[in-house]
Amino acid sequence: MSIIKSVRAQMVPIHPEGYIFIGIAVVLTFLLHYFWTPLGWIGAIITFWVITFFRDPARVTPVRDGLVIAPADGTVSAVGFHVPPKELELGDQPMQRISIFMSVFNCHVNRAPMAGRVSRIAYTPGVFLSADLDKASDDNERSGMVLETAQGHVGVVQIAGLVARRIVSFTHEGATLNAGERFGLIRFGSRVDVYLPGTVSALIGVGAKTIAGETVLADYASSEKPRSFRIG
Repeated sequence: MSIIKSVRAQMVPIHPEGYIFIGIAVVLTFLLHYFWTPLGWIGAIITFWVITFFRDPARVTPVRDGLVIAPADGTVSAVGFHVPPKELELGDQPMQRISIFMSVFNCHVNRAPMAGRVSRIAYTPGVFLSADLDKASDDNERSGMVLETAQGHVGVVQIAGLVARRIVSFTHEGATLNAGERFGLIRFGSRVDVYLPGTVSALIGVGAKTIAGETVLADYASSEKPRSFRIG
C-alpha cells in the first residue's frame, strides 16, 4: 500500500479541462492501432503529449507584499513599456509589460501574478497569429483580467496563439485571488502579458525561462536599478 501511495505522490496532477481531450486521444489511438499498428504508436505519442500539456503540478509561491510572480510557464519574449489594451480600461499611458510565450510543451495553467480583487474581465475575439509576435497583443483572440492590488491595477492578458482556439477562465469579476492562485488556462500554445502600474523594474530578461507561480518577475519593495542581462 505504501508503494501505491508513493507512486501517486510522484504523479503530476492533470487539470480536469484536459480529461475530454485525453479521452479523445486514447480512443483515437485504439482506432489507429486497430487499422495499422505503427499508427497506433503515433497515437500513443500524441496521447502522451496531450496528457503532459494538461499537467497541473503544485507550485511553491513566494509570498511577500510587492512581489510580481510569473503567471505562466514559458519563455520571456518581451520586456518594455506599452499601452495596455483598451478593453482593460487602464488608460492610454504606457505601462511596464512583461510577455511570456508558452510553447505547446509548457504547462498551460495560468496563475495570478499578485494578490488582489478581480475588478474586470474582458474577452476580445481576434485572429490566431503566432503568439510570440509583438502584434499578437493587439490582433489575437485574448482575455484580459484586471487585479486591484496594493500597488495599483495590474493587467493580465491571456493571448491565444497559432494553435490555441480556446481560453478558459476559472475566476470571475469580484473574486479575490492570492498570488500564484490558478485563474485560467489556454489550450495548445499561447502567451500571457502582464501590465504593471507605477515604477517598477523587471528582474528578468528576454529569453529567461519562467515557472508559473514561482518565478519572480518584479519587486515593488526593491529599489534595485534595472538589470542588464547576457546570454552565455
